[in-house]
Amino acid sequence: VAAEERFLNWQAAFPGVWTHWQEAGLTGGFDAVLGNPPWERMKLQQVEWFAARREAIALAVRASDRQRMIAALTASKDPLAAEYAAASERAAAATRRARACGDYPLLSGGDVNLYSLFVERAMTLAKPGGLVSLLTPSGIASDKTASKFFRSVTAEGRLRALYDFENRKPYFPDVDSRFKFCIFIATAPAGAPSGQARISLQQTPAPLQPGSSALCASFLHTVAELRLPERRFPVKAADFDRVNPNTGTAPIFRTRRDAALVTAIYQRLPPLVDRSAETPICAWSVNYKRMFDMTNDSGLFRTRAELEEQEGAYPVGGLRFRSSSGDWLPLYEGKMVQAFDHRAASVDVFPENRHRPAQPVTSTLEQHQNPDWLPAPQFWVAASDVPSRSAPFLLAFKDVTSPTNVRSMIATLIPSAGTGNTLPVLVGSDSGGLSAAEAAALLGNLNSVPLDFVARSKIQGQHLNWFIVEQLPVVPPERLETVRFGAKSAGAIVREAVLELTYTAHDLARFALDLGYTDEAGQVRPPFRWDPARRLALRAKLDAVFFHLYGLADREDMRYVFSTFPIVEQQESQTHGRYYSRDLCLAYMNALATGRPDDEVRL
Repeated sequence: VAAEERFLNWQAAFPGVWTHWQEAGLTGGFDAVLGNPPWERMKLQQVEWFAARREAIALAVRASDRQRMIAALTASKDPLAAEYAAASERAAAATRRARACGDYPLLSGGDVNLYSLFVERAMTLAKPGGLVSLLTPSGIASDKTASKFFRSVTAEGRLRALYDFENRKPYFPDVDSRFKFCIFIATAPAGAPSGQARISLQQTPAPLQPGSSALCASFLHTVAELRLPERRFPVKAADFDRVNPNTGTAPIFRTRRDAALVTAIYQRLPPLVDRSAETPICAWSVNYKRMFDMTNDSGLFRTRAELEEQEGAYPVGGLRFRSSSGDWLPLYEGKMVQAFDHRAASVDVFPENRHRPAQPVTSTLEQHQNPDWLPAPQFWVAASDVPSRSAPFLLAFKDVTSPTNVRSMIATLIPSAGTGNTLPVLVGSDSGGLSAAEAAALLGNLNSVPLDFVARSKIQGQHLNWFIVEQLPVVPPERLETVRFGAKSAGAIVREAVLELTYTAHDLARFALDLGYTDEAGQVRPPFRWDPARRLALRAKLDAVFFHLYGLADREDMRYVFSTFPIVEQQESQTHGRYYSRDLCLAYMNALATGRPDDEVRL
């Protein structure tokens, strides 16, 4: 094992760097540690491992199917089974050792990646105050599992520079072009650096002290961009804590203006959940819930064919099935929804796609305009296995995202159903459903441009994790009712717009009923007609309300925030000949300011 793993004893390999190295407390260390450690998860990746050895197993659509095929290998005494078992145990043993040895107390949690262990080891290899400069995934500064480590570095004033790059060049051809990595430069703890340590661009800053600043730059494509003062600028440790109070992780400020706008927003509005105090403070009484893991819970899923042929189930309307064992509910996935739209796409399965066999099929305008039409999911789950199944509707948001997508925060309401881990839900503090009024107000806030602008300063990877969402600034419910535009409160304007944007199909009739959208007889009215132009206007009005509430009423600030969504601008310029949603929003800002929120804006 030692020969295979090439174990290295640093003190023995580099005599003279440490003195008294046989004792518990080391003396000495390297002046600087520089490198590009491996970026690999320690947990064995089944799909990748079998893809090179038995492709049929790698191509299994569900993890439960793959496990059955692996079990069949063992039962048939296939030599590949023993090879797989040995590889799995080797990876598991290495992970156990990393967590138990005591050398990696801050960065060995979660799904351990080798680079994080190299970072923590580097801090102990450098002498007190020595320089550590490593090329790592940007998660070292943004992942929740790295938050204790990163916060300790910033709070102690040891962070010297954090330069975040996007792999668009690409610098690493075998890595996804959207992947983000960084140059992480910090000093080792317990002492001041000896001598001068040079960093990029021939700049040698003075040693940092607690409360001082570190040079930061985000979304770089070339090293030359570091010469631009608007792109590279100092950020204080206090700003990390102000913007991310729960984790202290690094915000992603593309420019100085981004930094100024985002920090100013946090001076006006609270995060959704503030855990910086001993008792968490919640701006909204909500809980986060992931119902089903698409891998680990796949044994609970049934396709339509399996429902009909194996369970003897039959459809009873609204995507529900019934069998002798009980009811079955559709399993919604993130790929099926868009903002204010629970019918954005059906799911088709292409088994030949090894990593993403299930693909969305975008709904047509004709389908959207049919209030009876519902999208086809990939799976169904037993109603008895669905948490919060008594809630008639749920507030959900897409987990898979990117700060460079058209939009990053995408939320909607869905009818009572199961959801995969790519579509987590927000429920009431008692784990029951939110009221219709609460759901409408929070949904409008989550889908607003100002909130999305802030969200893009926090998302490093491809997932909108809960620790990111709970640190987003939101408008508290009481402020929605106290701020008025003419005769209407901000909350009333938001609820009306969200109702019309969301209630486009009969399966969300309960939401409309609970909001009071009824006729003289108390019966719920028919769904709103899907009208793309009308929907664009409603969203512009919503954004205008939230620009006021976020304190971004300055027109130049608004124009700048909209400019950070370049794909939207490009699409609308091609369709309308102008940045239509921005111009609509600017017009609605004026209508609201004059106290006439119900006036129709026509550009």
